[in-house]
Amino acid sequence: METITQVALQFLAITVAFTVVLMIVAYTVLAERRVLGFIQGRLGPNRVGPFGLFQPFADLLKFILKEEIVPDKSTKFVYFLAPMIAIIAALMPMIVYPFGPAINLPFIGSITLVIARFDVALLYVLGITSVGVYGIMLAGWSSNSKYSLMGGLRSSAQLISYELSLGLSLIGVILVSGTLDLYSIVEQQGGYWFYVIPRWNIFPQIIGFIIYLISAIAETNRVPFDLPEAETELVAGFHTEYSALKFALFFMAEYVNMFTVSMLATTLFLGGWQGPGVAQFPILGVFWFLIKVAFFLFLYIWLRGTLPRFRFDQLMNFGWKFLLPVAILNIFLTATAVFIGTIYGWW
Repeated sequence: METITQVALQFLAITVAFTVVLMIVAYTVLAERRVLGFIQGRLGPNRVGPFGLFQPFADLLKFILKEEIVPDKSTKFVYFLAPMIAIIAALMPMIVYPFGPAINLPFIGSITLVIARFDVALLYVLGITSVGVYGIMLAGWSSNSKYSLMGGLRSSAQLISYELSLGLSLIGVILVSGTLDLYSIVEQQGGYWFYVIPRWNIFPQIIGFIIYLISAIAETNRVPFDLPEAETELVAGFHTEYSALKFALFFMAEYVNMFTVSMLATTLFLGGWQGPGVAQFPILGVFWFLIKVAFFLFLYIWLRGTLPRFRFDQLMNFGWKFLLPVAILNIFLTATAVFIGTIYGWW
């Protein structure tokens, strides 16, 4: 009976978490359109509901009701499978992110605000997110279109290249923390240095953080690294031949991936739920976590409104000739500091 109750609670937690994430993603799209409108001196969507708050629901209804056009020469099974791979790979990492400390609830007792906690959660996140590139590649190939194929080829080169730098940028955090458990990494970032500076990993790992941030922007195909979807060059790239709800799944997967990498950056570098007042009121941890994630999402939008797109050769040169060597240098410096600190008892 207890096992059935635990399974039911986990199923409920997963359902609530995915629903909340999808709602946040929907309103992130609206926020992006409004913020970009402000940056560019225009209004953005403000007609559907008060302040345009019902615009995401109008967009969803439009995607559902639009006519779906499937290319005659496409490989049908793979064509339909590709957007499913993209959205599933984007959503699955959500279950391991701790978005708050343990709290006590009436009639339930103490619960930990993470759906699934295990020792290698960080490896799980990296493994699942790396699968997302297959959705983009298969979409480009299965459409049997030169435009889509070119977008798929660009994405395979870009995402694999920057995924290497992204993974290496996290090794410094692993060396400092000594664990792959995301919950433990957040717990270790509690407290202060010199009673003022939070013990967040961003301070000893500022180089790793910058590398992660740049690589994450490239990994999610966002400006200035949106080469797989460069509309002016590729007519939208790998999803040129997709329409209606299947196109919406690719669109949603991109924004879910933005949310995912923002949550990972918050967890690994900005202390996760750690913040003022959390020790006295643990539920405040959820507030601090969401505020930090919102900061990264705003940064994505801000960059899109201000930076031009890289050329493809500049993109690849920057990834392989600059980011990758700096990421390896960061590993060497961190390992040296940890080794010396361990010998002299500083660590």
